[in-house]
Amino acid sequence: MTIVAKVWIDEDCITCDACQDICPEVFEITDETSQILAAVRTDGQFDRNTAGSLLSGTFGAEYGEMILEAAEACPVEVIKFELVGDAGVAPIEAAAPVVAAVEAPPAAAVATGGSDAFQALMGGDRSLAILFGSQTGNAAGLAEKTAKMAANYGLVPTVYDMDGFDAGKLNAHARTLIITSTWGEGEMPDNAETLWNTVSSGKPSLSNVHFSICAIGDSSYDEFCKAGTDWDDKYVELGAKRVQDIQLCDVDFDTPWAQWVSQALPMLACVDESGTLQEVLLDEMITYGSGTSEEVDDGDFAPGMVVQADLSITLSLFRYCPTANESGWDTIACAVPGHATLEDLLTAIQQDVDGSFSFRRGNGNGSPTSGVRVNGRVVLADMACISDLVGESGELKIEPLPGYPVIRDLMVDYSTFEANRSQSKPWLRADPREGATLINGSAMGTMDSETASTLHAMTDITSYQLLHAMSDTVPFDESYKGPGVLLQHWTRTLDPRTGDAQKVALAGLLDAEHGLWSEADMASIARYGSEGRTASKALNAARSHLLNATNYTGPHGRLVKWYGRSVKWSGNVNETTLYRQVLGPVGLISNIFDGVSARMFLGFTRTGAPPIRSLQALVAPPAGVGKIPNMINRKIEAHHEVISLFNEIDQRF
Repeated sequence: MTIVAKVWIDEDCITCDACQDICPEVFEITDETSQILAAVRTDGQFDRNTAGSLLSGTFGAEYGEMILEAAEACPVEVIKFELVGDAGVAPIEAAAPVVAAVEAPPAAAVATGGSDAFQALMGGDRSLAILFGSQTGNAAGLAEKTAKMAANYGLVPTVYDMDGFDAGKLNAHARTLIITSTWGEGEMPDNAETLWNTVSSGKPSLSNVHFSICAIGDSSYDEFCKAGTDWDDKYVELGAKRVQDIQLCDVDFDTPWAQWVSQALPMLACVDESGTLQEVLLDEMITYGSGTSEEVDDGDFAPGMVVQADLSITLSLFRYCPTANESGWDTIACAVPGHATLEDLLTAIQQDVDGSFSFRRGNGNGSPTSGVRVNGRVVLADMACISDLVGESGELKIEPLPGYPVIRDLMVDYSTFEANRSQSKPWLRADPREGATLINGSAMGTMDSETASTLHAMTDITSYQLLHAMSDTVPFDESYKGPGVLLQHWTRTLDPRTGDAQKVALAGLLDAEHGLWSEADMASIARYGSEGRTASKALNAARSHLLNATNYTGPHGRLVKWYGRSVKWSGNVNETTLYRQVLGPVGLISNIFDGVSARMFLGFTRTGAPPIRSLQALVAPPAGVGKIPNMINRKIEAHHEVISLFNEIDQRF
């Protein structure tokens, strides 16, 4: 078996791609020469390896034959390597025959620079185990990113799916990172459940392990990041040594994860081959890692940028000055990269055109408060791509989010939205009951996975502030709580852990004067893409629930009930049916000469039936006085609400 100890590239490489084509796991072609990848070397560098860094881990055995083949294929014979034999190491040129090794490879590190202790640390085993528990893929993605960054510190990472991982091998990994999400009500993700049960029952010794944990969760649930905290407690209980405190991440996990990994990786990199943490070398390790991070980020870690051609646009930008109480529009003709985000454009205007221009910045991952309205669409500025927003005319009209007071230019005031949310107390308030135990020792109900999936799907909303701006009612009704707050109320009502008293309170808020019924037609929300449709579907379900819970009493319930019955009995879905229900008999007499009645008498009907049928509907049961609901002569101005409720909610009658 051929085992390569180290491989390097002499000068005069002609970048012919031969080596990379044969063994891309070791070689990478750049503009000027071929390089040895950092991930396969003990020093974690990315260059020609003329310093002679050893191949780390089992790379020399796994790719030995391929390295020799690449060396033989090199047309200028610049690929050199050394082999590990039964008796040691012997240098061999690319085209030379293999000879016996005579001296064992050094056990010490080959890191360039640093103290002797640091070089000794870098020369031993540098393996790192990264275990992930993931339900939707977020934790798995972070594990892969963490593995890429580990090479900065000379570590050789391996990412393990907890599903199928042998619990008996946990102690074999002296350096361990765990990244896990929490599923359902504080439960392990599906792929981590078996390993967790095995470890909990078998209790293997982990005294040789140094570890740290990153937990992903949702702070709207009481069992926030419970799977991660359970693993953290279990590892300590089994004797493992925590090198960095557990990091609890909310739904916006990118920033806290980045902070955690920047602290946990250098600490684990200071664990030597014997399993001892050499914390005195931490400063050197951080310096060493920062010296290679740029190469990794620009190399195989950072995703490639999709570059699009420049777009020539005419920008209409809303401006408002609170001091002068004046508003207007700035018109700017410019060329912008099609792949740029809207925030990139706004930042350029602020920096290059007008330093007084104001807008809310995001973090590049869809900040909930970075919303604006562009060409009639509400979007998050730090995610929306300009090429997706500009029309064929090349015009881009940017204005503040509707439904919010404007502070300055595109910056709006979210305080009313936050006040409505805070006053309604949407956080979980559970009655004492049997079930899972909280951190504070109290017990509460549990949630099955199907219910959890349903609730997550109903609240798959990037920004509740943006959802609030999708409503047509919000700009004209200051007392309306808005769809963003009401959607949170509704999902909390469906949560089986919610206490009965809170459910009653939330139902009252939903059914109140400025609750769900203020939004006449959810189509105004549904037109804003997938998130609008998700929210409108959930809110219509809430209205249907309220109608059934109240047995169709109240003005909205009675109208829907009698309108539905009239449709079923008469078979007519036309303006006459609607007028009969919302006006009552006296109202019909007063409106006998309006357009609807005139069309009836003249024989124009929407059903195609004889005109006499519609005439009979005015005076004969089931459309007569005896079938009119208990709302005689109470005119409903917004009678389109009746159609909306009937068409969208309940057509059982």
